[in-house]
Amino acid sequence: MVNLIGTYECKADVKGRLMLPSTVKKQLSSVLQDGFVLKRSVFQPCLELYPMSEWNILMAKVNKLNRFVKKNNDFIRRFTAGVKVIDLDVSGRMLIPKDLHSFAGISKDVVLSSSVNIIEIWDKDKYEKAIDEATVDFAELAEEVMGNLNEDGDDLS
Repeated sequence: MVNLIGTYECKADVKGRLMLPSTVKKQLSSVLQDGFVLKRSVFQPCLELYPMSEWNILMAKVNKLNRFVKKNNDFIRRFTAGVKVIDLDVSGRMLIPKDLHSFAGISKDVVLSSSVNIIEIWDKDKYEKAIDEATVDFAELAEEVMGNLNEDGDDLS
């Protein structure tokens, strides 16, 4: 499992290419050769960049869904809509496809935000707005989500 750390600001060029910061490339060095999957976020107006190994773990879970249940089939279709395989070019840039670029409303200023095993790719203004909106109830959310974990972390209380 890849564990990523950090939030980074960078720029997208006019063609939609994004240079990954060297710190991010270093953290991803063991998985760079395998490529990535880029998709729309389910909950936010941003993109999610999965190392291929992480994507394969997620798809193994999704593949367990019974496709003869309509809502499962609908979920799979929506979840994988617009998914793209992404590689870095020789300069270490990745091209954000136009449909995903439009979905996230990415302008020139971009924020890459680690989210455990994936990287969220945000338009800077949208990222700052999402963070500001989330701070109002973050303490309550943290208690609700993390407050039931045992200290040894192996089970819920």
